[in-house]
Amino acid sequence: QVQLGESGGGLVQAGGSLRLSCAASGRTFGNYVMGWFRQRPGKEREFVATLSRSGVSTRYADSVKGRFTISRDNAKNMVYLQMNSLKPEDTAVYYCAADRTVLLDTNPAAYDYWGQGTQVTVSS
Repeated sequence: QVQLGESGGGLVQAGGSLRLSCAASGRTFGNYVMGWFRQRPGKEREFVATLSRSGVSTRYADSVKGRFTISRDNAKNMVYLQMNSLKPEDTAVYYCAADRTVLLDTNPAAYDYWGQGTQVTVSS
């Protein structure tokens, strides 16, 4: 089992950057595919990015490709989401999640563990 906690959210102007962090508990962090999802007001939770257990393979939503970068440090049990060129439509609660399979899933239902979320607000 793994427990997740996000940090790094906040208010930023359009065009700015934020880096989200997700701290994971447990000694088996390296066995999980990690993902970032977001939920905008009145919308369903949606996929943002996912990263393989080794950190070599990634997958991104088209809406963030080229602007966001997911990474992990297995020695520190950390996952990051670097967000650049932020847009008002990126405003959402961002969640990190862990998946026990090896697939780079985009479906939130595939993920087993979730953090509590961190709010990102991008002003125009």
